[in-house]
Amino acid sequence: MSSDQGKPRKGDREDPRAIHQRIAADLRDEIFTGELPRDRDSKKLPSTAELVERFGASNATIQKAVGLLKAEDLVTGRPGASITVTARPRQTMVPAAYSAPAEPGETYRWITEAEGQGYRATSELREVGVVAAPREVAAAFGIPEASPVVCRSQVLHLDGQPAELVHSYYPLAIAEGTPLLETRKIKGGTPTLLAGLGYVPAPKGTVDVVTACIPTQEQFAVLQLPGELVPVLRTFRVVRTAEGVVIEVTVMVKAGHLYALQYTF
Repeated sequence: MSSDQGKPRKGDREDPRAIHQRIAADLRDEIFTGELPRDRDSKKLPSTAELVERFGASNATIQKAVGLLKAEDLVTGRPGASITVTARPRQTMVPAAYSAPAEPGETYRWITEAEGQGYRATSELREVGVVAAPREVAAAFGIPEASPVVCRSQVLHLDGQPAELVHSYYPLAIAEGTPLLETRKIKGGTPTLLAGLGYVPAPKGTVDVVTACIPTQEQFAVLQLPGELVPVLRTFRVVRTAEGVVIEVTVMVKAGHLYALQYTF
C-alpha cells in the first residue's frame, strides 16, 4: 500500500482547517473505522513522538489534536502518559434485519440486532400524539400538507449514549383505537403491531433515502453530539404494503460518529 494514500494531490482543494484539526480528523476516522488502536491488547494511541514523525507537526500541535479527541471522549489519558483509545468502531446496522416484525415474544428488533453486536441497547419513548404532517411526510402519504397524522418519537441508546432520534408517522385511519396512539412502548415494535393489524410491509415495499446533514438544534441537543463538526445520518423511510398502501413514514437521525449502515442489493 502506498504511503501517500489519503494525502491531498495536486489540484485538490486545500483544507482550510487548522493543522491540529486536520490531524484530529485523520485520527478520529481511524478510531471509528477500527484502524486505531493497532495494538488491540494495550489499546494505546501512537506516542506523541510517533505522531510528530507521521504528520510532520510540532509536539504542541499533536497535543492540541489529541486534546480535541479527549474532549470528544474518544481517548483518555494525562500529559506525559500514554493515551488510551476509549471509543468503539462504528456500529454497522443492517436496516433490512430490523424493519420486519419481531418474532412472538421478542423485543424490538433494533435492540436485538444491536445486542447481538455486543452493545447495551435501549429505547426511550419521548412523545406520542396527533400532529400536522410535515411537507415531505404528507407527500409520502399522498395527503395535503399539515393534515393530522400520528407521530411517535423516541431516542435509541447504545451503551447509555443517545445514538438515534426517531420520528415515526402513521395515518389516523390506521392508528386510531390502537396502541399507536398510547404513550407507552409497543412490545416487538410498531412493525409487529402493524402486522397484527393486517398491515404487513411488502418484501420490497420499504424505501430509504439517506443523507449526511449538519445537525439541527434539536438533533444536536438530543443526541448529545461531542462536537460541532460531527454530522448526522438522516434516513427518510417510507413503508408500503403489497397493495401499495403507505402505512408508516419515519425520519431517523443517527449520530454520524456511531453508525454505519449496510445495504445489500
